[in-house]
Amino acid sequence: MNGLSITTREKLKTISTPTIASCLYKKGFKNQAIQDVRPLKSGKPTMVGEAFTLRYIPAREDRNPMNIFRHADHPQRVAIETCPQGSVLVIDSRKDPRAASAGDILVTRLMVRGAAGIVTDGGFRDSASIANLNFPAYHNRPSAPTNLTLHEALDINVPIGCGDVAVFPGDVLVGDDDGIMVIPAHIVDEVADECIEMTRFENFVLEKVAEGQTIIGLYPPTHDQTLLDYEEWKKKF
Repeated sequence: MNGLSITTREKLKTISTPTIASCLYKKGFKNQAIQDVRPLKSGKPTMVGEAFTLRYIPAREDRNPMNIFRHADHPQRVAIETCPQGSVLVIDSRKDPRAASAGDILVTRLMVRGAAGIVTDGGFRDSASIANLNFPAYHNRPSAPTNLTLHEALDINVPIGCGDVAVFPGDVLVGDDDGIMVIPAHIVDEVADECIEMTRFENFVLEKVAEGQTIIGLYPPTHDQTLLDYEEWKKKF
């Protein structure tokens, strides 16, 4: 496994998450859409990157005094400082947004270091500030308290659950205004190629529907003429 190639990354930036969901469903992957997580601000470019993970567990008072953040090896801080360029920091916050997964200072640092985005199934503090960054960020809802209240950052770059989806380090996340899809790393190239073709065909269908054509036999293409027309249509490009 050589990681996410530049070519595949660029292809995925042009593909919608609903199209990826359909492609993965056809391959038998039915639970790859992260649930109850949304962008802090819509209209940003599509987020694409390999998963770099952080796992929280329930906090315990004797392990999480305020001075814990002074420790250079604190996992939350280490994750921010070691997430590779082009990767997405994915946080397992146990689907609990009552305590913050991070705030605007840490997210800004992650952005400056060249990460591709950040995702949590919990929440962020300073969410309005994070929303205005030129950086894709996804969460459940805003969180005012610190992560000390309920969460302890524990493990870095291990398999996690985020929004009811298994996320393994190196899996590829694609996020847009419709949501986030998790693509298993070993099939990402073929998914990107198939989705490019699916998107091309859907553009053809949209054009025909806008011209007044019925969807019967067109979508799905159950009429032979539809596929012939599609082949002719592709010659224009």
